[in-house]
Amino acid sequence: MTIISVSLSDKLLQEIDELKEEIGYSGRSEVIRTSTRMLIADNQEKKNLTGNLNSILTLIHNPKAEDKVTEIKHDFEDIIKTQIHSHLKEDKCLEIFIMEGNAERMNTLTKMFQTSRKMEYVKLTTI
Repeated sequence: MTIISVSLSDKLLQEIDELKEEIGYSGRSEVIRTSTRMLIADNQEKKNLTGNLNSILTLIHNPKAEDKVTEIKHDFEDIIKTQIHSHLKEDKCLEIFIMEGNAERMNTLTKMFQTSRKMEYVKLTTI
C-alpha cells in the first residue's frame, strides 16, 4: 500500500479521531480510506445522472464565504428555483437550493461549491 502525506487542520484531525473511536476503526488511515471510497461512490452516482431532475443542494459555510456563494449561484439561475439562507449557531450559514433542470448543470454547480474551499459541507440530493 502506498503511503501519502496529507495536511489536516487540528479540528478535522480531532473529528477523525472521534469518528475512529465511535465507529471502531482500527486507525486514522482506515477512516480516510473509507471516506475516500464514499466520496468516489457519491461522485460516480452523480456523474451517471442525466436528463432533467429535481434536486436539493445543501451548503454550510462561514458567513465570510457569502460573496463566493453569490458569485457562483448567479451563473446557475436557470436551474435554481428557490434559495433559502439561514444563520446557524457557531457563526455558520446554511444555504438550501431547490433546483429543477439539467442534471449536468446541477453537477457542475455542485462541483464548483465543492472545490471552492470555502464551503464546510456540500451535498446534492436528487429527487
